[in-house]
Amino acid sequence: MEHEVRRDSLYAWVLATRPKTLAAALSPVLVGCSLAVWAGVFRPVPALLCMLFAVLMQIASNFINDVSDFEQGNDREDRLGPRRACAQGWISPKKMKAGIAVDLALALCAGLPLAWYGGWSMLGVALVCLVCAYLYSAGPYPLAAHGWGDVMVLVFFGLVAVGFTYYVQAGAWSPQATLAGLAVGVCINLLLTINNFRDRDQDRISGKKTLIARFGAEFGLRYYLAQGGFACAFALCLMPHGLFWAGLLPLLFLPLHYRVWSMMSSIYEGRALNRCLGLTSRNILVFSALLAAGLLLDAVLK
Repeated sequence: MEHEVRRDSLYAWVLATRPKTLAAALSPVLVGCSLAVWAGVFRPVPALLCMLFAVLMQIASNFINDVSDFEQGNDREDRLGPRRACAQGWISPKKMKAGIAVDLALALCAGLPLAWYGGWSMLGVALVCLVCAYLYSAGPYPLAAHGWGDVMVLVFFGLVAVGFTYYVQAGAWSPQATLAGLAVGVCINLLLTINNFRDRDQDRISGKKTLIARFGAEFGLRYYLAQGGFACAFALCLMPHGLFWAGLLPLLFLPLHYRVWSMMSSIYEGRALNRCLGLTSRNILVFSALLAAGLLLDAVLK
């Protein structure tokens, strides 16, 4: 139980990583690697490095969000989402910042060797990822608080994560990488959408300008439902590029997506929406696994 968390304990740090969000880091790398298998260019070492870099960057982003929300006063008593480490006193802001520095150093250790496989441009990509992880929820203009979170997720968890996982193995970009990146990025953005839907009223009080805080709950429900359809639509666009099963299998995700949307519509507000958060994370993994399985099946059959 959260009330049993000891200050600065290993369990406190594990909770601070927000394990349920790590699906957002693993899913695009899984798809990028499966696309590399289909193209006949899979290389295990850069694939592993991409996975380590992605997970470490996700954890760094979570740590930065934790301490920045605490220092900006956004983690109030009326918070509906899962408890945060700094706000609960599990980890002090000073130690959280030290943890961020260690995590980013480890991420660089995983990212720098990718220059050997993808060229020195990969160093630039890694540095941009580090800077944007900070700017997402911190700095003088936190991007997520000004409505740019959805764009950031689509770009970094979709196009960048899938595309460059493929690129460091293939040595080139491809239309398939773009489409797969868009499909995964839109799907992963469901996690941000359910968070913003749950927190819409608190975000307005805090001055956050997320899309749902701006346009309301009914927009949020339509937005959540539509994104599942768009994710599958981008996957279907892979079919003319010789990826029949990669386009077809992700459609099996839609019934699961609709059920969570129905639950979200029924609950509508309050902490009970956290149930939808966990199910959304599961659905992201399901979608990515189906897309990856389709890519591997296409690789076997081509």
